[in-house]
Amino acid sequence: MSVRALVVDDSITMQALICRTLSADPAIEVVGTAASADEARAKIKELDPDVLTLDIEMPGLSGLEFLERLMRLRPTPVVMLSTLTSEGAEASIAALELGAFDCFDKLTLRNQADAIRLPGLVRAASATKNRMVRPMPVAAPASAPSAPAEAAEYRPREGAMIAVGASTGGVEALIELLTGFPANCPPTVIVQHMPPSFTASFAARLDRLCRPSVEEARAGAPLIPGKIYLAPGGDKHLEIAGGVKRHCRLVPGPRVSGHQPSVDQLFHSVARVAGADAVGAILTGMGGDGAEGMKAMRDRGSITIGQDEATSVVYGMPAVAHRIGAVTQQLPLRRIAARLLQECRA
Repeated sequence: MSVRALVVDDSITMQALICRTLSADPAIEVVGTAASADEARAKIKELDPDVLTLDIEMPGLSGLEFLERLMRLRPTPVVMLSTLTSEGAEASIAALELGAFDCFDKLTLRNQADAIRLPGLVRAASATKNRMVRPMPVAAPASAPSAPAEAAEYRPREGAMIAVGASTGGVEALIELLTGFPANCPPTVIVQHMPPSFTASFAARLDRLCRPSVEEARAGAPLIPGKIYLAPGGDKHLEIAGGVKRHCRLVPGPRVSGHQPSVDQLFHSVARVAGADAVGAILTGMGGDGAEGMKAMRDRGSITIGQDEATSVVYGMPAVAHRIGAVTQQLPLRRIAARLLQECRA
């Protein structure tokens, strides 16, 4: 049965390009197009599509405003199309927070090698249609939440650290996970698959929401309690190095498990350097990046946690890790932060 897609974009030229790209995949049927939020609402009621492609920048009601209302009133898988420049990164991060399945750079549609990724995203998004019932994310507070008593008393053991990998659905998942961390959390390193222009905005967003300090990882940055390091997108992998005093390394190299930066490359370095001092978590995401690295962590004595199927937007990366015996335990997202912190407590 084909995936029924509705294309929402105010540009007739872009509509045609998106339709042509999607229709080249025999598993996708473009059932209609819309040039505005009002037209999209009518087409959704009439056609009941499996997936929307939605432009962020539209006249009248913007793509973000329309997405917020759609997720509240009629949750539907959405792939956002945007110019993924630094200017568009904030809006794209907001879209992912609101529940968009993923974002795609519309400027790459004219490059056949890049455009082929869009049908794959639409097919993957359609698989989540029957699970689009999760609650809306909490609106961003003006500042980081105040620490509860138990968080104020938390103290990580000497040498303890946390490593996390995520992909599709990871923006929402990481916000939920990291807002549960106390200000003096164990040093935490993260690979989240996203375009290079996104990671600085996402790190800044997390820094505003969380009690610990969150920053893009830089070469030589020391791993210290109260700090969370997000791998910068681009052409380098994040690793950890050092002995008693560990630090971040940014290593050039080819894609690993299809990604750059790669969760596998990070987890393998954590296994080598930290061993049983480390605790790992693999969250929602397509593919299998991180599974082999997490198995290496577990083999070196790390406690390893996988997000369960029920709370994953895409049960891909955690599923592969579970299948190969890489995870100690699977947990719903809401319980993972507490477990990671418990394993690192002094």
